[in-house]
Amino acid sequence: MTDSALIEQTVRHVQAELVDAEAGHDWWHTRRVWQLARRIAVEEKADTVIVELAALLHDIADSKFHGGDEEIGPARAQAFLEQAGVAGSRIAAITAIIRHMSFKGGRKSGYDSPEFRVVQDADRLDAIGAIGIARAFHYGGYRNRPIHDPGIPLATRMTPEAYKQNQAPTIHHFYDKLLLLEGRLHTATAKRLARGRHRFLLDFLRQFYLEWNEAHPEDAVDPSPGTDGFR
Repeated sequence: MTDSALIEQTVRHVQAELVDAEAGHDWWHTRRVWQLARRIAVEEKADTVIVELAALLHDIADSKFHGGDEEIGPARAQAFLEQAGVAGSRIAAITAIIRHMSFKGGRKSGYDSPEFRVVQDADRLDAIGAIGIARAFHYGGYRNRPIHDPGIPLATRMTPEAYKQNQAPTIHHFYDKLLLLEGRLHTATAKRLARGRHRFLLDFLRQFYLEWNEAHPEDAVDPSPGTDGFR
């Protein structure tokens, strides 16, 4: 099978697997990450086939929708790639990327490769800017979380376990993840693409707090609580 045919087969497989997925982690999220990853891979001279396959398969079974099982995604990706006749060395590289790329409270995974950096950067770019805001509030609604509660203190440093168990309002997610992402990108290409998206997060938060405090002046809070992202 040619590489282009393999990519096309993977696209069809992922579309079928994610047909009923939560909208923040559905085929359209995967497609955006795939397109971003392909663009970054060309500029950064990474292996485009490994990058494209890892990007396409990275959310084939997100652990947060499977009881926290962090091996189900790599396992399902491996099963598909083996069935498709992909070489073992490629499978190992792709599943390693999928296994290590999640945020996990911002901790480094300990794994690295040029292709890993590209795919993780692409996934993180889709978590900031207008799309990132839309995804955050959609997932918060999916989990029935409040939009904001000024009485709950912000937490910007959490262990991976605490991050996974976090049930804070959606606005908190800006401080425990989204505002941190610009500073945790690997590639020069992604860093360039992130600048406008990060500024959009800051502009949104300023407007959000302005409107919130007009409605609830007794709940006024400092919109710049000193995280390393809000500046």
